[in-house]
Amino acid sequence: MIAETVCSAVSVAGLGIAAVTAYRKRFLAAARLAAYSLVPLGLVMTGAVQWVVDTAFSPTAWAGFGVLAAAWLLFMVTRAVERRSGGTRKERRAAARAERREAVAPDASAPSLGPAGRTAPVAQPKPKAQSGGSGGSDDFSDIEAILKKHGI
Repeated sequence: MIAETVCSAVSVAGLGIAAVTAYRKRFLAAARLAAYSLVPLGLVMTGAVQWVVDTAFSPTAWAGFGVLAAAWLLFMVTRAVERRSGGTRKERRAAARAERREAVAPDASAPSLGPAGRTAPVAQPKPKAQSGGSGGSDDFSDIEAILKKHGI
């Protein structure tokens, strides 16, 4: 009963402020104030305020919120553990079976180039003796060797 009285008083005060604002020829602001001030009155008339008051002072309602919070917490913890462990038990077993079926041959780590890609090994260029010059060709000899090795 007190909550309904307070909400009604807030609505009346808001409508009074909206009337003063409209008197000052600020009609847009006055309409906005009137809209805000009618919200508490509408909540009282729909019964939402009574429901909130009944819920706020009900130990059963608070116990229900506690149970919901516990359920949410359990759900989040299990999701975090599931993500960290790599999926459900069923998914882990399926992955292990697939891994055993698709065993890799020992030679599979070597690149398979095929007959066209196989060439004779490229001889490494001989290091040139450093002379007093700029040595510009020595700087690029390593790069040239790498490019030749890759067939570029």
